[in-house]
Amino acid sequence: MLPENVINLMEKQQYRIVGKHSAVKICYWTKQSLVNNRVCYKEKWYPPVESHRCMQMTPYLGCNFHCLHCWRIHSGDREGVVWKEYPPEIEMDDPSLIVEGCIEARRRLLSGFKGNEKVDRRKYEEALKPTMMTMSLTGEPTLYPDIAGLIEEAKKRGMISFLVTNGSMPRRLEELETLPFQLYVSIVAPNKELFEKLARPKIPDAWEKLNETLNLLPSLDTRKVLRLTMIRGYNMSKVDEYSELILRGKPDFVEVKAYEWVGESMRRLPREAMPDMEDIRRFSRRLESLCGYAWSGEFEPSGVLLLSSK
Repeated sequence: MLPENVINLMEKQQYRIVGKHSAVKICYWTKQSLVNNRVCYKEKWYPPVESHRCMQMTPYLGCNFHCLHCWRIHSGDREGVVWKEYPPEIEMDDPSLIVEGCIEARRRLLSGFKGNEKVDRRKYEEALKPTMMTMSLTGEPTLYPDIAGLIEEAKKRGMISFLVTNGSMPRRLEELETLPFQLYVSIVAPNKELFEKLARPKIPDAWEKLNETLNLLPSLDTRKVLRLTMIRGYNMSKVDEYSELILRGKPDFVEVKAYEWVGESMRRLPREAMPDMEDIRRFSRRLESLCGYAWSGEFEPSGVLLLSSK
């Protein structure tokens, strides 16, 4: 699937390619947990998450959106860095190959921490045995057709699964025989016009598909989160329309999260587009009053505030 120059670029960025179309990378918060005993907000808010035992991966290195705020590289972002992202036109790897390959590649990436005097030996040994598989690294995970198989394979190896999706594949979610432990749906805009400007979808009915996903969410028996990505000067208005989306999807939690001016997004958006924590608090207070979800926590290092339905 990937040309050699794309593989080389991703490996320089510390990705490890697994099989034909998957990848794994050590999360920033896994490193922080090992070296500095600082943990991700997911460990604080969503038990039984442990930051040092989270395997961040993707089953598909491609996406049907090219979001302006995405820090990942898209095909065509740089001259000569081009590959076939969408639609998938290759034979897909087996779930067991993907999961086992990601575990092994992650172990090799972690080996450099073994001799670090700041890293507790017990914690390092635990980190080699992930207890959580997060499908969110890059691309759109639901473009891989056997998500249920991946979840099952992770479960066989003692891992729960988090699935982060842009909501463009509602039928795939509806047909899942095995649901992830936690399902995230990313929301970048409150209406179709703004959504198409920010998400830059490669499919004609992306907004409609996202709304189908929101309509489906209440029927899915798992923990559900809507993540609102806030970009200053672009999408931090129309709070009433965001509230309508939340009330339709009825998630357990809503994350109001600041866009971060990092990676490839620095080529697409100005630095001023990154909100500060007070921007997030102001927006969340307005949202809280409309949708009835209650403030439940905040984590300033990641610029995120949590609203809960309970």
